[in-house]
Amino acid sequence: MSATYQPGFSQRDKNFLSRSSDLYFNERPYLKHDCYITLTRIPEDRKPASSVLSTLIQPTIAPRQTMDPLIQSAFEDSAGQFARILKDAGITLDRLKEKDIYSQKNKVGLIEQYCALSEDPAQRIIYDLELKDRFKVGNKYCQLFTLADVTDLPSFCGSRINYDKYGTDRTKFSIGFVASLGLLLPCNHIYNQYLVIGDGGQTMKKLESKRLRLQSLAAYSRENAIARDAVADFLNECVSEQRLPVKAHFNVLVWSEHRDELKELKNLVTSAMAQMEATTKLETAGAAQIWWAGIPGNAADLPLNETFDMFAEQACCFLNLETNYQDSISPFGLRLGDRLTGKPVHVDISDEPVQKGICTNRNKFILGPSGSGKSFFTNHMLRSYYEQGTHIVLVDVGHSYRGLCDLVNGYYFTYSETDPIRFNPFYIGEGNLPDTEKKESIKTLLLALWKKDDESFRRSEYVALSNALQGYFDKLEKNSDIFPGFNSFYEYLQMDFVEVLQKDKVKEKDFDIDNFLFVLRPFYKGGEFDYLLNAREHLDLLQQRFIVFELDNIKDHAVLFPVVTLIIMEVFISKMRKLKGVRKVILIEEAWKALMRDGFAEYIKYLFKTVRKFFGEAIVVTQDIEDIISSPIVRQAIINNSDCKILLDQSKYQNKFDQIQELLGLTEKEKALVLSVNKANDPLHKYKEVFISLGGTLSKVYRTEVSREEYLAYTTEETEKVKVQSYAAKHGDMQAGIKHLAAEIKK
Repeated sequence: MSATYQPGFSQRDKNFLSRSSDLYFNERPYLKHDCYITLTRIPEDRKPASSVLSTLIQPTIAPRQTMDPLIQSAFEDSAGQFARILKDAGITLDRLKEKDIYSQKNKVGLIEQYCALSEDPAQRIIYDLELKDRFKVGNKYCQLFTLADVTDLPSFCGSRINYDKYGTDRTKFSIGFVASLGLLLPCNHIYNQYLVIGDGGQTMKKLESKRLRLQSLAAYSRENAIARDAVADFLNECVSEQRLPVKAHFNVLVWSEHRDELKELKNLVTSAMAQMEATTKLETAGAAQIWWAGIPGNAADLPLNETFDMFAEQACCFLNLETNYQDSISPFGLRLGDRLTGKPVHVDISDEPVQKGICTNRNKFILGPSGSGKSFFTNHMLRSYYEQGTHIVLVDVGHSYRGLCDLVNGYYFTYSETDPIRFNPFYIGEGNLPDTEKKESIKTLLLALWKKDDESFRRSEYVALSNALQGYFDKLEKNSDIFPGFNSFYEYLQMDFVEVLQKDKVKEKDFDIDNFLFVLRPFYKGGEFDYLLNAREHLDLLQQRFIVFELDNIKDHAVLFPVVTLIIMEVFISKMRKLKGVRKVILIEEAWKALMRDGFAEYIKYLFKTVRKFFGEAIVVTQDIEDIISSPIVRQAIINNSDCKILLDQSKYQNKFDQIQELLGLTEKEKALVLSVNKANDPLHKYKEVFISLGGTLSKVYRTEVSREEYLAYTTEETEKVKVQSYAAKHGDMQAGIKHLAAEIKK
């Protein structure tokens, strides 16, 4: 049934991008699917409904047996068993209460929804029903199409059918057999499915009589002979395979407020039936009774002459199996789109899967070729996480996150000749004391700057550095006018610590202070790298919630790169250990290839195995399949410890996707889903699709569709980024710049 998306402005965060997303999706039309299973017990003394016998002409609607409390109790027990069987199969039913069936003051009940073909409480009007010359409900013109005769059925039916729009030469995309009558039928409609389970013995007896009649007439007509053989085959299979014979009926009710649209609706239904190889029958004379039987609880009024005999297994193939994507009940997550309709859905790919036992960790592995929308999706995900209180550390090459970082006033560390990269590992937040972990990270950094990769350090040198750091922090505590940094630490070593060494009679062979000062002289003021460890801004990395380390210009630098690597390790480990109960994320973009040296590989392995214990998640992003195959770190540590796998458009790899499938442990169903990405996007909207697999058991493809403002914040196109930056400079900040640019584009 047609509906429009209502974002609920009063309940959502009123920040800039969330507000723009609400406005963008506000009143987005989509087809809403509701599914109801109605169990109806036919009274034993009731005559079967037919074209000439219906409760429409009875003095009372409710049969006498319906009021019997013993029969009611027995029926409820049977219905409970039925619901339990479905629940054990993974299908959860919610039992309707009286308030759901009957209309309330501000809610349209199920019966009224069916009779008025509307569920909008604002349009509650008592409609006239016109069932004589034409089928009309109020101002809605209706048409009813049925599958009520064996001759109208397809020659083959199964639980699934191929959907060519999402298929490839190497994969077949499966959907439900009657999906074309469900969500794929793009108009207001109701698809009714009836399965009448009667007395199997009585049915067999009637069919046996029919076979004997056909046997006597077989000599006069070839059609009778063929019909006789068909009935005989049906009876033989029923007995030999212990099949359950049922009577079945299926119909589709469509409607429109404009009479001239009925022809187009007929074409839509005819085309949908043709995809199943079924024959469409437009009901006219019998439409009133069939519609009447569709009222919830009135299925017993379905005329038996509108049903046909078949086995329960085949009848179930005609049940609708698909529905809309559902919002997660978790308060945490991000906004993606229903693949078919574009309706926004709230998706939790971090907490809910862990709580339900689908995943054991929150780590993610993202794979997408260049231009597939990989960085765009990660921008959207990180923005959503940031707005919900997450601390984010991002390691990148390519400046894909500059716009988002500026928008949220995060710290952006990058290197240029005019503005080189700066840190201050010696800074301690106000009111805090240097803990053991902080001191150990500084000692590791100092040793990395002092010693070459192939040089080892002695125990005495390590102890001397420990004493130096302790003395330096003691001096800072007593002298608040000293600004912490490498410059003041170097000066402490030159003066105070040299006296300590002389007093303690530390020999040169145990700790060569002159050599240490000489090697680290370039990092002291006036030296070549005096900017690197003496930053006076962006100091409190522990409390800053969005930090980007851009390594594009230093990934091959022999001095700067190791230092930045150690800073990254220290920053995130500090957040892991100290921010109790706070979600934290480290995302390593293409930079992970450069980080595989200098000990960072072992750090990544450590992160992916332990970050879950600290309410954190580690995310690695890559674009080349060869990188995955060639790197044992990615293959063993990252993939094996990432229960959430996110893949963007893999069409360029479809002929060698078997390698990716084997490496990531994807099922055949997941392979078909991945290769269907972006195969049949809605031309009316600009977006790209993303495949998300959770624990290998729950997989879906979503739209990554965003507002114009969000697009400008996320874009990685160089020309667009330059324009956004210029507008931000012109109007004072990133938010104002995006707002003015978006308004200009709309004109």
